[in-house]
Amino acid sequence: MKKLKQRWNITSNWQLTVIFIVFALTGSTAAKFAGPLTEAIGLTKEVGWYIYWPVRILIIFPIYQVLLVFFGWLFGEYTFFWNFEKKMLRSMKLGFLLKN
Repeated sequence: MKKLKQRWNITSNWQLTVIFIVFALTGSTAAKFAGPLTEAIGLTKEVGWYIYWPVRILIIFPIYQVLLVFFGWLFGEYTFFWNFEKKMLRSMKLGFLLKN
C-alpha cells in the first residue's frame, strides 16, 4: 500500500480507500450500461463472440472514462481522477482528445 500511495502521490489510507471504491463503482456501472447499449444497437451474442465482445468493450471504454471522472468528482477526488485520465489517454496516444 505504501508504494501505491507514493506512486499516486496520496497521503492517507482513507484517500486510497475512496480511490478503490471509485474504481470498483466505475467498472461495475460501465459494465452494467454496456448491456442495454449493445441491445439498443441490435448487437447480440448470436453474432458470435469474436464480434460481440470486441464491440462491447469498445462501447464500455468511453463510458468508463466519463464515469471515472464523474465518480471521482462525486467522491471528492476529481483532481486525482482527472490527472489519472489524462495520463491514461496520453499513454494510449489519445492525448489529442484533451485539447489543452
